[in-house]
Amino acid sequence: MHRLCATTQFGEIITLENIEHLDQRHAAGRWRRHGDDVGAAVLALAELLEVNERTAPRQAAATPAHPTGPLTAQAVCQALGALLPEDAIVSDEGNTSGLFAPGATAGAPPHDWLTLTGGAIGQGLPVAVGAAVAARDRRVVALEADGSALYTIQSWWTMAREGLDVTTVILNNHSYAVLNMELDRVGVDAPGPRARDMLDLGRPDIDFVHLARGLGLHASRAETSEQFNDELARALATPGPSVVEAVIPSLL
Repeated sequence: MHRLCATTQFGEIITLENIEHLDQRHAAGRWRRHGDDVGAAVLALAELLEVNERTAPRQAAATPAHPTGPLTAQAVCQALGALLPEDAIVSDEGNTSGLFAPGATAGAPPHDWLTLTGGAIGQGLPVAVGAAVAARDRRVVALEADGSALYTIQSWWTMAREGLDVTTVILNNHSYAVLNMELDRVGVDAPGPRARDMLDLGRPDIDFVHLARGLGLHASRAETSEQFNDELARALATPGPSVVEAVIPSLL
């Protein structure tokens, strides 16, 4: 079960506090401010957007089985859904490789989900540090794309220095896949080899296990689903910061 606020496509956060603003902007006083009444606020928002409970089917909340076979982005998210502990905090910057995470964790024990509200990358690891400092008694999971991790990888040193209970899952597809997606979105139908090369994270491949160990964290690598199940379970059960590198193919 997730606990999070809603955001629009462009990062506008819809909370109880700005329902009043939505009222004024869209309905000229038709709606009332609902304060801390979550249920009333959700109903008002649904009415405002002209949707109801029958608009889309609701996914059944079920805990997935442990994945087997080749390690993929979907398998990583499936394992996370199977192993996520109660009251965990997930800092989600999985980007393209984390697309399966919300569905896979819908049946997990109650947890909090912190996600990007704008269009930048690099916030996932610092957000995990902040969550771990603020909630010392809870396990934090940083679901982190490889390219995004490089922006703020010094956060690992902070985790080690402060002894924070953060498990980082590095989704290593050797690519800035989300930026390749943005190329398509801006109408670049056939980018040349130079453009594609600028968004590739190979030559040389990045060894996140050695990077993490050099910054003071326990780290391991998984290349099959079975290996990932074992490494993630071990990391979640061990106090202190750790990294599990999941070597997966890119979705793009």
